[in-house]
Amino acid sequence: MDATARTGRIRPHAPWTLAVLALVGVALFAAFTALGVWQLQRRAWKLDLIERTTARIHAPPTAAPGAREWPDVSAASHEYLAVQLRGHWQADKTLLSQATTRLGAGYWVMTPLQRDDGTQVLVNRGFVPADQRARWAEQPAQATPGGPVAVQGLLRMSEPGGGFLRRNDPAQNRWHSRDVAAMAQALQLPQAAPYFVDAGVPQAQPTADPSAANTEQRPSAQGPWPREGLTVVRFTNTHLSYALTWFAMALMVAGAGVVVARYELRLRASSRAAPPP
Repeated sequence: MDATARTGRIRPHAPWTLAVLALVGVALFAAFTALGVWQLQRRAWKLDLIERTTARIHAPPTAAPGAREWPDVSAASHEYLAVQLRGHWQADKTLLSQATTRLGAGYWVMTPLQRDDGTQVLVNRGFVPADQRARWAEQPAQATPGGPVAVQGLLRMSEPGGGFLRRNDPAQNRWHSRDVAAMAQALQLPQAAPYFVDAGVPQAQPTADPSAANTEQRPSAQGPWPREGLTVVRFTNTHLSYALTWFAMALMVAGAGVVVARYELRLRASSRAAPPP
């Protein structure tokens, strides 16, 4: 029977055990603190993104980037930029991409706009409900104005691949996202821009509040179709809550270290004060 069992007292931990615990504690504290700081940096970046996006949306429309500018078009510099362009609709090349909006489920009407410089830009002309699918899939030319047209809207970047757990199927003409490259290939557009344009001005303002969707005024579900201006400009911004969580965990680690240190000090003081067995 060892000394601890004979005396009924708990002996202090060995120095190497305390050293390992201290290293683990310091590593966890540093990691949680770094994660908290990173989330604060992400929050600052997100707020700046919202500010820049708001400025782009409300700025006077500029000419949509031409072919020489396409290599420089990116989400960071052009997403949601207010643009304008002129051309002729290629109504016979209209595609429908599945959409879910404040008006319910339906489709985005995607029609190429042939510009005078020989390039094409896919334009999201707006939303149509599911019961309008046959009209726009089979006879889009009858609902499309002829002659030159002017379009104003927001520049959007391509959405490759498809939707959640659903892939685009060009062979079956099933589109779950607005994949510009795949659509241009399916429509045999020789000089298609690498972006598309959401026609109209969004009815909702950019926001970082996930609950804002519940407070937005619901637009009328009546025609005319397609309905422009249903672009949703919303960013998830929960970085502050994540940062507070990481900092709280760092404080918990520090608090646990203080508790362990005080406990060990009491054990050692008690061990020194106790008479030898």
